[in-house]
Amino acid sequence: MKIEEILEKLDAPLGVSGSEEAVGSAVKDLLAPCCQTVTEDVLGNVTGWYRCGRENAPVVMIEAHQDELGLMVSGITDEGSLLFCEIGGFDPKTLPGTEVTVHCETGNYFGVIGAKPPHLVKDAAKALAVENMAVDIGFKKEQTEKIVRVGDIITLNTGYTKLAGSAVAGRCIDDRGGLAAVIRTMELIQKYRLSCDVAAVATVQEELGLRGARTAAAQLVPDAAIAVDVCHGTSPGVSDNAFPLGKGPVVSVGPNLHPKLTRQLLDRAKEAGIEVQIDVDSGDTGTDAWEIQVAGAGVPTALLSIPLRYMHANYEVGDSRDIENTARLMAAWLLSYKGGDDLCF
Repeated sequence: MKIEEILEKLDAPLGVSGSEEAVGSAVKDLLAPCCQTVTEDVLGNVTGWYRCGRENAPVVMIEAHQDELGLMVSGITDEGSLLFCEIGGFDPKTLPGTEVTVHCETGNYFGVIGAKPPHLVKDAAKALAVENMAVDIGFKKEQTEKIVRVGDIITLNTGYTKLAGSAVAGRCIDDRGGLAAVIRTMELIQKYRLSCDVAAVATVQEELGLRGARTAAAQLVPDAAIAVDVCHGTSPGVSDNAFPLGKGPVVSVGPNLHPKLTRQLLDRAKEAGIEVQIDVDSGDTGTDAWEIQVAGAGVPTALLSIPLRYMHANYEVGDSRDIENTARLMAAWLLSYKGGDDLCF
């Protein structure tokens, strides 16, 4: 399946952190044709298994998170608008004027995020604070209180869009792009005989503290792992610690990442003619790799990142070629991995 097709299927269902049921169902459907079994744990982590057939084969975990940013109703104003808080961290300047859906027990209601008009603003920074915004669904307070409850989830009405060339946009390319790479990897390895079992894992609640990765890695105790996430892509005014789109996946180096596994990925990329970029992470990578590395007695872990413009905005932009090449690189490494002392120092 083409990356664009996978992305479109992954972008349609909602999956705000803590409410990932719909996207989890889509992940299971996409993994089913290329895995012997697909399971879901009590938190909502989805795992698809591709078994190599060897007894006591080493286990490799390839992982991306399925959750996305969202909002939650925190109160109702005297005018009937909805106060809200963030689930995850949006770029607040992108929120005013955005169309949203409020997911209520009685149904879904469209709304618009409102903020104080710029003509009346004296302190622009204060006006853009989330606590000074509200969702207008068009009802007065009495009507609103009948249908909306504090704690109801709010999602942005932005979805997958194909841009010029190989560029793609969506509300949650972070990290449905990484998830698309994981699913595509499972498709690519189908016709080969591996020396390891592969667990493709879509984790929950990464945006709230890497929670799904912590529990999934503790349950699987893999012999090696590759986490796939996003990093900042270059755009006007953004060049420091950012990477151009279309120039390949970004391979991270640093103490959170296993040097031998990372070197093997770089070697496989060179052999396969896959262009890659290098990121230096001197501490916490801020990704699921941080938790996976220290699961159990420790897991040799690598991190591949997909350059992404406008991260945590209501639209994010990536390049489908980078996602495809991330999958190709993981598949190439999986074909070469033998287990045993392969990653020992």
